[in-house]
Amino acid sequence: MSKFWSARTHELDPYTPGEQPQDQQYIKLNTNENPYPPSPLAIAAMQEASGESMRLYSDPNANVLKQSIADFYAAEYGIEFNQVFVGNSSDEVLAHAFAGILKHEKPLLFPDISYSFYPSYCKLFDISSKLVPLAEDFTINTQDYLNADENGAIVFPNPNAPTGIALSLAEIEVILKANPDAPVLIDEAYVDFGAETAIELVNQYPN
Repeated sequence: MSKFWSARTHELDPYTPGEQPQDQQYIKLNTNENPYPPSPLAIAAMQEASGESMRLYSDPNANVLKQSIADFYAAEYGIEFNQVFVGNSSDEVLAHAFAGILKHEKPLLFPDISYSFYPSYCKLFDISSKLVPLAEDFTINTQDYLNADENGAIVFPNPNAPTGIALSLAEIEVILKANPDAPVLIDEAYVDFGAETAIELVNQYPN
């Protein structure tokens, strides 16, 4: 490793991505690959984005995109523009969340078998963390996350990765209610594969 890396970088264990087959014979659900081609509307929009619009710096606030997302979820969940944050992939959004809302004096809790980027971000941002063992059936035991006096923040995927087992909204609410002063981040990277979105809880629980 180069001597020019920072001391923190020397301490990091690189994230190892999953296998990436090169023969193109598979649809990789773990990377959210789509078995269907792009929507004709998406292709048309990209084709229209030319000329003057392509020479200008993009809106750093992504206001049009954020408004579209808010509008999509407004009717069902009451989501507003100022509740939407966008980034370059979910990993960048997670990085901002770890640095901005998950670093506290008390440890950040997450499952011991879960998204392997979580420990890397804790190391990168100097976040105290505590791994919570899964139950014998590989489920997340909500009772392990209810000690509000010891929890600085909580993060877990729903459904969990790589187990694929999801918590119900009722179980998530139990965790939220027990930790009113600790932020709880529900990572829904795989929510469309078999879980209920927790978006409807955003306006009910400030954390």
